[in-house]
Amino acid sequence: MNRVVEKQHEPRGAGRGPRFRSWQRFKRNKRGLYSLVIFFCLFGVSMFAEFISNDKPLVVHYDQHYYVPLFRFYPETTFGGDFATETDYRDPYILEKLEQGDNYVIFPPNRHSYNSINLEIDGPLPSPPTGDNFLGTDDRGRDVLARIIYGFRLSVLFGLALTFTGTLIGVVAGAIQGYFGGKIDLVLQRFIEIWGAMPELYLLIIFASIFKPGFLLLLVLLSLFSWMGLSDYVRAEFLKSRNLDYVKAARALGVGNITIMVNHILPNGLTPVVTFLPFRVSASILALTSLDFLGLGVPPSTPSLGELLAQGKSNIEAWWLSLSAFGVLVGMLVLLIFIGEALRETFDPRKG
Repeated sequence: MNRVVEKQHEPRGAGRGPRFRSWQRFKRNKRGLYSLVIFFCLFGVSMFAEFISNDKPLVVHYDQHYYVPLFRFYPETTFGGDFATETDYRDPYILEKLEQGDNYVIFPPNRHSYNSINLEIDGPLPSPPTGDNFLGTDDRGRDVLARIIYGFRLSVLFGLALTFTGTLIGVVAGAIQGYFGGKIDLVLQRFIEIWGAMPELYLLIIFASIFKPGFLLLLVLLSLFSWMGLSDYVRAEFLKSRNLDYVKAARALGVGNITIMVNHILPNGLTPVVTFLPFRVSASILALTSLDFLGLGVPPSTPSLGELLAQGKSNIEAWWLSLSAFGVLVGMLVLLIFIGEALRETFDPRKG
């Protein structure tokens, strides 16, 4: 009977694994939890940007047939036009045919893609917000809202990719330094000091003048430098753990070095890695935005928040350019910082 009573009065989550308890501590930080939900909701929506903002219809019902222009190429002759080129679904002549009789067309909520130009604007460019362009247009007549949606997705994907590659290299380098120590640690530490003194911005300028800037080139170049800050924390964890009793016992039993590093030490040394992940994502997004602002990032036709900020700088009177890009960038970074603070408090042993 006493055992039953004691079991009924066990605290909630007792007997669960450390991951469950960490998640419970994270949930107590409401600001971090709401930020995580909002960020992933926005990122998830942006992954379907083609269905939200596009100059092509989602579905076309014409002459008793259904068409999906988002996934297939249809010449203008398919809908009663005169040319064999791809259909311009914003052309009034084509729209009139698509809406005659039983025909109908379903457009995304925003009828602009990131590279489509609004040719119906009468005034100068950039044009202010209207019913057709909710956040106005840039200096080339492209819809700002569409470029923000696509630019947000590009920035987050770049931040996640750079964080993953930098974290992977940093964990491997720090683990090798901390576990083996001695000459290996000394040589790698001197290499990190020399490599960290390299002028990263000048190297980016040189490579941008030699090669055509792009997503992959920027990812490779920034990954060469982004791993060094994290390797120090992993190195310290491995230096602390390599002389513990359970590691010595594993060595005495003949367990291999890689098995000890991956299965025994690494799980206990991932706390600083997980804690710094949101801050590293925000730093990666800022790096891409800064390079795009300076003209050293992705090509001009690619949707980018930094390119919108550069246009806002060149067109001070077009307040909608700077305000929209700045608001999205600040909101995104604030959410990531709140998530990082919540993770830091979750893994803080003093608040366990």
